[in-house]
Amino acid sequence: MSLGDVRHHMLDVGDVTLHVAEQGSGMPVVMCHGFPGLWYSWRHQLPVLAAAGYRAIALDMRGYGRSSRPTAADEYDRRHTVADLVGVLDVLGVDEAVFAGHDFGASLVWDLPQWAPGRVKALMQLSVPRVPVSKRPPSELYAMAAERHFLHTHYFQKPGPADEELGGDPERFLANVFWALSGAYRYLDIWRHPGGENGYLDVLPEAPPLPWPWLSEDEFAYYVSEFQRTGFTGGLNWYRANDHVWKEKQARPDEPVTVPALFVVGDRDPVREMMGADDSMAGLVPGLRAVHVVEGAGHFVQMEAAGEVNDAMLAFLAGL
Repeated sequence: MSLGDVRHHMLDVGDVTLHVAEQGSGMPVVMCHGFPGLWYSWRHQLPVLAAAGYRAIALDMRGYGRSSRPTAADEYDRRHTVADLVGVLDVLGVDEAVFAGHDFGASLVWDLPQWAPGRVKALMQLSVPRVPVSKRPPSELYAMAAERHFLHTHYFQKPGPADEELGGDPERFLANVFWALSGAYRYLDIWRHPGGENGYLDVLPEAPPLPWPWLSEDEFAYYVSEFQRTGFTGGLNWYRANDHVWKEKQARPDEPVTVPALFVVGDRDPVREMMGADDSMAGLVPGLRAVHVVEGAGHFVQMEAAGEVNDAMLAFLAGL
């Protein structure tokens, strides 16, 4: 199969309309991207899952691509984003699905078994492990760290500066952030730069010319065209919603994830280094069946090592 077989839908799921790309039939597998992603971030998984007998469903998450892009950060909290995923299942006539998440998509999907009980068959999570909820609001922790070095999560909190900087040159930003977070660069080197007056483009490395082994010029052009049209505010609002999500979890603490789960991570993913070892999730995720570490891969593991990630997914799905 190829992406030419993908079916595209615009689904009304309540307060937003979501763009969904799907391929194949069988057990539904819903894929949720992070920042700065699109449904297209799962382009290597859609046809492979479909060919293996699954109904592969990739979303433009709220704030991205062809989906609605609310302007208020509190509209990206769990109440809204969980409702999006439940709404997709309802409109598509799906009772229960396997969910896959990457980056912010993974953070959301880790919460889904608790927030949408009975709708989640299993989880396939990429890059972002399940971690305990912090004792202080995330924005406070970001501000403390930003006193020592540049931290993008702090820089992104204030509406305006990051939206204008990244939206002013989407092509340069996307190339540089994809490269910086890949296995070819050590992302935490940007912490050598102070915060203060620096913007994100001031501290990111300049990417080498395309193509790269895992990203062609045509593939990159799709990202550029979409973000030139939409800007980055929708994606940045996922960062600005972190305090809202934290408050929700004070009233509704996390429960252990007991559904079957797979975790896949690149051994050069900076999130792995920042958030702790991925083999320490047993207490938080008693359903964890396997941790698969991909040598040489960075944060965008499903693109950088598509074949290995696909094999891990298919082996996990076959065991359900």
